[in-house]
Amino acid sequence: MFDKVLIANRGEIAMRLIRTCRTLGIKTVAVHALGEETALHVRFADEAVCIGPPEPQKSYLSAPAIMAAAEVTGADAVHPGYGFLSEDAAFAELCQRCGLGFVGPSPAAMRVWGDKVSARAKAREFGLAPLPGTDVLRDAAEARRRAAEIGYPVMLKAAGGGGGRGMRLVRSSSEIGRAFDTASEEAVRAFDNPGVYLERFIERPRHIELQIVADQHGGAWSLGDRECSLQRRHQKVMEEAPSPVLTDARRAKLGERLCEAVRATGYTTLGTFEFLMDEGGELYFMETNTRIQVEHPVTEAVTGLDLVDLQLRAAAGEKLRLPDTRRWRARGHAIECRINAEDPRTFAPAPGTIREYHPPGGAGIRVDSGVYGGWRVPSHYDSLIAKVIAYGNDRTQALARMRVALEEFIIDGIRTNIPLHKALLRDPDVIAGTTTTRTIEELIRKGI
Repeated sequence: MFDKVLIANRGEIAMRLIRTCRTLGIKTVAVHALGEETALHVRFADEAVCIGPPEPQKSYLSAPAIMAAAEVTGADAVHPGYGFLSEDAAFAELCQRCGLGFVGPSPAAMRVWGDKVSARAKAREFGLAPLPGTDVLRDAAEARRRAAEIGYPVMLKAAGGGGGRGMRLVRSSSEIGRAFDTASEEAVRAFDNPGVYLERFIERPRHIELQIVADQHGGAWSLGDRECSLQRRHQKVMEEAPSPVLTDARRAKLGERLCEAVRATGYTTLGTFEFLMDEGGELYFMETNTRIQVEHPVTEAVTGLDLVDLQLRAAAGEKLRLPDTRRWRARGHAIECRINAEDPRTFAPAPGTIREYHPPGGAGIRVDSGVYGGWRVPSHYDSLIAKVIAYGNDRTQALARMRVALEEFIIDGIRTNIPLHKALLRDPDVIAGTTTTRTIEELIRKGI
């Protein structure tokens, strides 16, 4: 096992990683930008290093700064968390060349599955049909020609990352030029990769994903699925495990195919395989996230496993010892609400100083957070400040516990999207489990 891990991230995920590292007896190094000296992850890590100005390109996305921090602190591994450099194969390769462990898949496996276009091609080999789409596009002219072949509407998507960045919905030929330019520019800012591709757009899909873990000894396990249909601007807002619409037989079949795929391609540690379900119930492979997911706690709740623990052990070369998951069934139900510092109707970021902070508690409630009363939420990063996870014996109990938890959650001084979550928990489609990626949009239109 590693002795000292540098956490190349910030906020709630950095705190999440620090907790498991401490449980395993691993020392931690926090990195931070100027102005974050009093951040929780800085205060709780064993060591901390400032890596640059607040702008992500000059700090959290600066591979040289992170490598220098690892060298001066004597870290023997880097955990990238999610976002930033977590799906950058060149960064993973740099870690290897510098003699550092990288807590994630190998650079080769990341290039296969982390690049969205490559992942679509590989998925076909294992019977996982992707939506009709293209390879990386050369320019807007090619995008216009290929979109006409696929048929409108289409989605322009960044090839090198996820999280809703570098995505633009295009409904007509006249929109292609501007959409191509803005998607490419956003992809560069978020992933340092301008590549974008086209994919057929489904008007009212469900978003379902499966969690896979694999070690370096040929072991691979499917840890079930998550429903992630509740989204705004292509970013998830509320997730649950398991999905209300997948049958045990279907999730088992999908899990077996995915385990076969990761074994065949040498993929290790954690991976999330994402699918869209159309109005007829057909599943289409969409992409793979070669990192830990924001929504991983709901899987932890229904499996009883620590996914970060498994990720660290697999990256360190340990042989994982998990039961056969071919007959996997969720133990109860879990729901996660992402608490963002933003206007609940317009989703505009709302940075500022938190005057009072009181997280909820009680049976089945977990809160992952990177903030506290008196902390100033900066404007340079994602607006996520906390996650509330509610676990119950069944979905009805999990929903009820989440309603109580959100009523208890006090965050004063800034605007948050808690009112949106409360409205969602009253929505008939959410209660019935019949949501799609359009549910939030329709709720906002009706008024929260």
